[in-house]
Amino acid sequence: MTKEAVCTEIRKFVSRYQNLQASETRWQTPLVGFASATDPIFHKFKQIVTPTHSLPRDLLPDAGTVVAFFLPFDKSIVSSNITGRLASREWAQAYVDTNAFIQKVGQHMMNFIEKSGHAVFVTPPTHNFDPKILLSDWSHRHVAFAAGLGRFGLNNMLITEKGCCGRIGSFVTTLTIEPDSRPDREACLFKHNNSCQQCVSRCVNDALFTGEFNRHKCYDILLQNEQKHKTLGTADVCGKCLVAIPCATMDPVKALITLFKP
Repeated sequence: MTKEAVCTEIRKFVSRYQNLQASETRWQTPLVGFASATDPIFHKFKQIVTPTHSLPRDLLPDAGTVVAFFLPFDKSIVSSNITGRLASREWAQAYVDTNAFIQKVGQHMMNFIEKSGHAVFVTPPTHNFDPKILLSDWSHRHVAFAAGLGRFGLNNMLITEKGCCGRIGSFVTTLTIEPDSRPDREACLFKHNNSCQQCVSRCVNDALFTGEFNRHKCYDILLQNEQKHKTLGTADVCGKCLVAIPCATMDPVKALITLFKP
């Protein structure tokens, strides 16, 4: 099975789901990236993320490839979350819907790939973190970085070519697929040339600074939103530092380079 076949199947499934289901949440065309299950970067995540971060072959002993996919939110969802201290209903609904949908994508790809005789291990989309240290044993953001989908911004989110407003899923498979290269330049304007700190000023709970991130203060506002939107499901989300900033729906450094390219 080829890289193109996996990418096409994920994109077709997302398109069919949106056409057939009455889901309130809409997504743009997903981005898909691939990493070798034996890439040394996964060992580095034990230092960067948490010492207990899993290796791909901890999840699937014969793993050959890790597949990550980014589901960009429709721009109407992004714009809905700009005003107010707490997350908009649309943003909270998108979080709940997308977490459930990521599981559906994973299950579909498991069924699809297993027909070719290969195994798949699907990882949960969220809520797989230690509630005391608020760190995950399988960080989808870091896995997506390993798979070449983007670079981290000052707001600790992965900035893809379609920005950072969306959700990331991943799965591990025994398929061996050529890995994607990782971007060799920053996507965050602050990291590129110190020209932006808008995500810092957008933080509503004083959790984000240029040299510090207080994940517990961040989690406090997530829990406030979960309480506000409890009728929707588990909506422990905020997203204020992702919207109304240059990297919300695009890679601003790429746009800048393109603008000034001779």
